[in-house]
Amino acid sequence: MIKYIRVFIIIILSVTAFGAFAQSSATTSSPYSQFGIGDYNDPTLPQLRAMGGIGTGVARSTDGLSFINMANPAAYSSINLTTIDIGAFANIVSLSRTGFGSETSNNFRLGHIAFAVPTSKHSAISFGLMPYTNLGYSYRQTNKIPLNRAPVGIDTTTVEDNVYSGEGGFSKAYLGYGIGFGNFSIGANVAYIFGKEKLLRQTEYPQLPAAFSTAIENSVSVGGVSYDYGVQYNFKLSEVSRFTVGYSGSAGTDLSTTNNFVVSHYLINSDGSHSSAIDSTRYQQNESKLTLPTMHRFGISYSKDLKYMIGADFKMGQWSDLRVNGANAGLQNNQSFAVGGQITPNINSLSSYWAVVDYRLGFNYDNTYITTNGVNIKQYAATIGFGLPIPNQSRTNYYKVNIAAEFGQRGTLDKSLIKESFINIHLGFVINEKWFQKYKFD
Repeated sequence: MIKYIRVFIIIILSVTAFGAFAQSSATTSSPYSQFGIGDYNDPTLPQLRAMGGIGTGVARSTDGLSFINMANPAAYSSINLTTIDIGAFANIVSLSRTGFGSETSNNFRLGHIAFAVPTSKHSAISFGLMPYTNLGYSYRQTNKIPLNRAPVGIDTTTVEDNVYSGEGGFSKAYLGYGIGFGNFSIGANVAYIFGKEKLLRQTEYPQLPAAFSTAIENSVSVGGVSYDYGVQYNFKLSEVSRFTVGYSGSAGTDLSTTNNFVVSHYLINSDGSHSSAIDSTRYQQNESKLTLPTMHRFGISYSKDLKYMIGADFKMGQWSDLRVNGANAGLQNNQSFAVGGQITPNINSLSSYWAVVDYRLGFNYDNTYITTNGVNIKQYAATIGFGLPIPNQSRTNYYKVNIAAEFGQRGTLDKSLIKESFINIHLGFVINEKWFQKYKFD
């Protein structure tokens, strides 16, 4: 009992720390995150990320251990061990634009905290916390504007800098349940989405020290319930092989929002720093709604126990329905697909550690919900990953480290747009344990 109390204390502290961290600052460096509500995060953990992000048609792991598949809550029905999965995320982003060179940045955050506990032979509950969206960008536009009262013989223009930036993000805390009936399984998640995002526009006149600069800040805090649901069907082809088809969706729901709009003035000091706000010429607060889009996911997979698995997903999001503060966000519907798989050379090997490692590959393509300058922004990535077992002598506890890397690109250099080249690293530490087991003595 003391062991379980310690585990639950760790869970509570981890969730609290992650919730505070998730809202603290920007965790991405993408100018494309300014569209809509930021970069949307697919609900997939590292072992599925490494396979291109498939998951809708994946029912269980080929090694017989449990893993948490939030992409389709129907998969919870295959969980047979208490599972804890905690991970981190890091990325390197290189931004390039014709005539402006390139720049590189990196970010790091806690990636996810997820738990699952079997409630019967064919059912389980799962709960956890993960990012829902991430917002982070900063760029500057410089213009020459006329001076109305410039002396004769003096330059009649000055520099006006417009600085645009944004930071924050929304998080998703979920509770789900899945149950199986023979070859058919169903499941659902109820989630609470919360967080804060801040958009800032500053207009500055660096060549006019006495001129007031203006800051326009618009921040939005959200809180509300969303729903996910899913079904899967397993076609058992033999004692060790199966074909699985699945569907999952996310309901289009309304979240409550609190919007704060502030306009203030400040001065630029001689060293380039900003003074504190001199005044606020406008402050406005209002309550409104954020309407989330409906999403549909379809997936298939073929697996052979202890050997390999391959699969594919197709996803659609009704992002044209996204409304922020009652106004349409101006996005388009998106479609994406992913393919991938894994192979384990010899899971029963006693002489070679690398024979029991899971090797994963995948690819994904996304016709995103962003259209700018008349261009549909597309994204694609190749993925690779490993499942690294941690040896131990226990027959009731199993440990594994999952590593996934995504190498991809978003955007284009056409029409003065920005091309992103990124490397995303996902790391997960998984614990599988047999809890609440009754021991028998002869």
